[in-house]
Amino acid sequence: MVENPTSKSKKWYAIYTKSRNEKMVSVNLEVKGIEVYLPLLKILKQWSDRKKWVEVPLFRSYIFVHIHDKNYLDVLQTEGVVRFVTFRNERIPIPENQIVAVKSYLEEDDPINIENLEYLPGDRVEVCRGPLRGLLGVFIEVKGKQRVMVEIESIGQRLILNLPKSIIAVRN
Repeated sequence: MVENPTSKSKKWYAIYTKSRNEKMVSVNLEVKGIEVYLPLLKILKQWSDRKKWVEVPLFRSYIFVHIHDKNYLDVLQTEGVVRFVTFRNERIPIPENQIVAVKSYLEEDDPINIENLEYLPGDRVEVCRGPLRGLLGVFIEVKGKQRVMVEIESIGQRLILNLPKSIIAVRN
């Protein structure tokens, strides 16, 4: 019997976790020897008595695993894991270039000089530069002088990205 060669290669998958369990699930999977990617954003949180920089997941309740098919049950049996993200009851592998694009997005610095661009809420826009090039979305609002908020459909949920004005263009 000939084995399917794709069953031996590792693939990236998104898994859905219990609410606010992303970091714990990530650690539990790493202890099992499973390669995990949990994209985190650093944000400044304001409490009544102080401010503090904290890391929060880019995608709430989602993390990514790079696994062989044989690791499927190990992932599902990990505390805090709810299920794999599926389409028509099939796990959907995530292309490596999309994982790389998310990593690059999180590492990118804000540009210094931005031209004064005008967008209207609801405008269809396309990311025309950088690691997210080619992604389509809807313009939501301007956030400060140099950033815009764009809504992009991703992994079955809406992802709102805060992008530099200079890398998006209105698409007709």
